[in-house]
Amino acid sequence: MEAQNEARSKVFNDPIHGHVELDPLLIKIIDTPQFQRLRNIKQLGGGYFVYPGASHNRFEHSIGVGYLAGQLVEALQTRQPELNIDERDILCVKIAGLCHDLGHGPFSHLFDQAFIPKARPGVEWKHEMASVHMFDHVVESIDLKLEEYGLVLPGDVTFIKEMISPEYTEPLSKATYVLSSSQGPYKGRSKDKSFLYEIVANKRNGVDVDKFDYFARDCHHLGIQNNFDHRRFLQFVRVCEVDGQKHICTRDKEEDNMYEMFHTRMSLHKSAYQHKVNKIIETMITEAFLKADEHIQIAGSGGKMLTLSTAIDDMEAYTKLTDHVFEQILNSSSPQLDEARQILRKIVTRDLYKFLGEIENPTQVCTCEMIPLWKEELAQELLQSREGLTPEDFEVQKITIDYGKSDRNPVEYIYFYSKYDPTEAFKMKSYQVSEFRRKYFSEQTFRFYCKKTDDNTLKADREHFDQWCRRKGFSKASGNI
Repeated sequence: MEAQNEARSKVFNDPIHGHVELDPLLIKIIDTPQFQRLRNIKQLGGGYFVYPGASHNRFEHSIGVGYLAGQLVEALQTRQPELNIDERDILCVKIAGLCHDLGHGPFSHLFDQAFIPKARPGVEWKHEMASVHMFDHVVESIDLKLEEYGLVLPGDVTFIKEMISPEYTEPLSKATYVLSSSQGPYKGRSKDKSFLYEIVANKRNGVDVDKFDYFARDCHHLGIQNNFDHRRFLQFVRVCEVDGQKHICTRDKEEDNMYEMFHTRMSLHKSAYQHKVNKIIETMITEAFLKADEHIQIAGSGGKMLTLSTAIDDMEAYTKLTDHVFEQILNSSSPQLDEARQILRKIVTRDLYKFLGEIENPTQVCTCEMIPLWKEELAQELLQSREGLTPEDFEVQKITIDYGKSDRNPVEYIYFYSKYDPTEAFKMKSYQVSEFRRKYFSEQTFRFYCKKTDDNTLKADREHFDQWCRRKGFSKASGNI
């Protein structure tokens, strides 16, 4: 424990959680280049171009998740000593919360959900994977002696990685790991501590401290009301056994609060994450990155040079890849980056692809396979008023917004307990749920944009779009959203 005695904890003044004190080992990780890069990765990707207050980054979010992870596991330790939660468990949970987003690329989810699938089709890659690799890179790059902080290797390291990425399994080699077809069994902790895996990334019902922080933080910076109170959850959280498995539960009277959590998620997606301007800006950034990909050179390990899309294969190169690549392209004078530069200039001058309208798809009869045909038909429709349009001049996006469990009520997946018997867990019955609750929990729309529409032709183009929608029999056609 010599290293822990030499190091000291630090206090951060966080706008969401107040004064946050973190352990010496967490401070050691925070002070690495791999963690500091998160200062330069926007939490909401292109959302900053829509919401002026959305300037917060993955850095402060990660600190918040590390803090809340500690708060939750320490609450369980105090409330239920019989769970045998020890200091190693607590430290591992805190580290997993702190490091869960180390693997995010430029503009957060834009990179792993939009850019990489198009730049490297067929490559199985998620930011959770990269977080595990980046955690290894942190440990190796500073020769971090985890055992000097009381951890037991390799079990505790495996436990941390399993919490960061619930699909993690033991590595086949030093650089890769395979995906498990199930959520367990885990190797880092025994079955009697399986509930610890529900704290940072809860794949069972989505109730975890990652969401607690980004709901509160995103609402704060976006100026959106957050009706979910994670502090109440911490007051009532406890562990119960269900069918031989231990799960995190909350009081039955907290059903309203839990519903508000998922309602907040839906509201954030509708108002911000899936905002029509935000989504088209992220589409334009993705297009620019794809055009710039092979012309951006990043030095990796051993002096090897990698591109935007291949940097994910080398954590030394990936450490250098942040949102700054946007300015790198925008301010470049290289002829090879001219096409990408022109797209980014359109963003900063607000010369965006124009929104024509959207169609509702309540029965989900429309599929992404129809998009190429729709583009061809729209090109022909708009040619009635002007020339030069091709199917490539249209962008069609499929938008799905739900409460976190597709078309199901996510509260159905939560275990509750009553004050009369805090050891017995149960799920809410349908007759116990308020009639004020909504009956549908998912909606799907297709949005249509035109890349060559300007303000002078926008009105006519939207009229032609409406005519096309009516002939197709679509339930909704609106260009005024």
